[in-house]
This record gives sequence, C-alpha cells and structure tokens, in this order.
Amino acid sequence: MAQVFVTGGSGFIGQVLVRRLLGAGHAVRVLVRSEASAAKVSALGAEPVRGELTEPLTWREDVAGSDVVFHLAAETDVTADRDRHELVTVRGTRAAVDAARHAGVPRFVHCGSEAALLAGDPLVDVDETAPLRPDSAAAYSATKAVAERIVLDANAPGLATVSIRPRFVWGPGSFLVEGLAAAAKAGRFAWIDGGRHTSDVTYVDNAVEGLVLGWQRGRPGQAYFVTDRHRVTLRAFLEEQFAILGVDVAVPDLDAETAAGQVPVPARWFLGQQCTLRTDKAVADLGYEPIVQHAAGLDALRDSVAAGGNTPSVLPPIV
Repeated sequence: MAQVFVTGGSGFIGQVLVRRLLGAGHAVRVLVRSEASAAKVSALGAEPVRGELTEPLTWREDVAGSDVVFHLAAETDVTADRDRHELVTVRGTRAAVDAARHAGVPRFVHCGSEAALLAGDPLVDVDETAPLRPDSAAAYSATKAVAERIVLDANAPGLATVSIRPRFVWGPGSFLVEGLAAAAKAGRFAWIDGGRHTSDVTYVDNAVEGLVLGWQRGRPGQAYFVTDRHRVTLRAFLEEQFAILGVDVAVPDLDAETAAGQVPVPARWFLGQQCTLRTDKAVADLGYEPIVQHAAGLDALRDSVAAGGNTPSVLPPIV
C-alpha cells in the first residue's frame, strides 16, 4: 500500500478522493489550514497536516516518504480578483511541485480543468492538443492554464507529472451545482440563450477515477480529459438537479448580448457555450471508463438529499 499526500483534500472532489484512497488501504495525509478542514479530514480517517499552501516550509517535511502527491487545491471562486487566483492557484501549485521535488516523491497528479483552455470561444470536440490559454481574459482560466504548465514542465526523471482535466464536476455536495441552485432560488440566475448548449460533465467519482488512473497509468508529462462520456443539454442537466435540490422557481432567459453586459467571464463562457471534450486519450492510455453512469449519479444525489446530506448553500451568484 502507498503513502499519499493530498492538497485540497477537504474540498468536494478531495473528500471523495481521500475516501477512495483510504478504502484501497493507502495511508493518506492531507494539507489543511483550518480546524474545520482538519476535523473533516480526521473524520474521513486521514491524517491532517496543518500548513499554508503558499508557504511550503510550513508543511513540506510532511510530504517525505510519499509515493504520490495529488494536488487539488486552487482558487475556485471565479469572482475573486486576479491577485487571489495568482496567489492560490499559481503560487500554490509551484509550492506543491517544489515540495514533491524536495521530498523525492516519484509521482505528482494535478487536478486540472477544461477552463484552462477557455478564452472566449466554445470548445467543440477538442482533445488535449488544444492549447492552454494563459492569456485568457478570465483570471480563473488563465491561472489554471499557468498552473497546469508548471506541473507538466516539472516532469523530469525522478518526478513524473500528470494533469487530469474533468469538466463540470457534479454529484452530492457539489458546491457548483448547489451555488447555482441557491442563485436560482434567489432570482440571481438565468439561462443564457436558453441554456440549450451541449456539454460534457463529470460525476465526482468519475473525476476521482481519472485522478487515480493518472497516478497508476498516466504517461509522464501528459494531460487527460475525463468526463461521464454522456453528453447533456446543460439546461436539462441542471433543471433535473435543481428539482432534486428543491428549486421550484421559474428561471428567466438572457440573450447572449444582454448576458455579455451582465455576466462576468468565465461564468458566461461556462454556462453559455458548447463544451464537448474528447476522452480517447484517457481511454487509450489510462483504460478510463466512467464508474458511475449518469442515471446512477442522479439517484445518488436524490438519496443524499433525502438523507439530509445535501442542501443548497449560500454562495456568490454565478449569473
């Protein structure tokens, strides 16, 4: 069994990853910066390591002896300013890579995003040859691109690096879907151009499957898209989850021209454009296949809500 170090392990994807790793018998340490996060990690059965992501001297000695680092920590608030994204996503990624290198960790797996390719145009059946866009006007997209480049450029003998890119991660506890549901309830969400855009999405366990396979089978220095391999119409996809989460209000429509003046990027790109991704590379190299099918994911969300474990949180409105 392996010794694993995780950043971002108290977050939505991170907690599912930690459970998966522990269930497989691995020993897991998780970087945390607060008592609340430490309590979450301890409850899962992992060992919390107190430290500040962007100050690696506060935690890098705890990485020693690890067989792999999973780096999930990033700034996910698209409304945060550029400096905040630079600090957490870029400086934090550089710190995590440096800590892994310092400790002699042989594998490093980064949780990337298709957002790193967004600069205004839809993504239509793109594969991993599409360029990263560090020049994007959206701070979230630009800094995710820079972070992935840091990771892949760090690939070298002694440190094999891989980036796994899920798209629109959903499932019980998704802060993104919950935030959109809360915004809809508050009258702060609208469909852009009807919301009938084709999109790939990734159930959280499928994202974690990709991360684990990236560790086990990923080719060093490579990036991989992972999705549910079940394309959806964004509006129908969200309306079904809104209903499960108790959103019973009519959501208005915005035309693209009006949305351009009211909705910031990358939220406008994320919700108002087609985004379809090819997963051939992950299938060929990693043997990737979704482990949770779309209908089963919706059933899991229903069960979670029925059990009282998933209610819309109050987050900054996206639209």
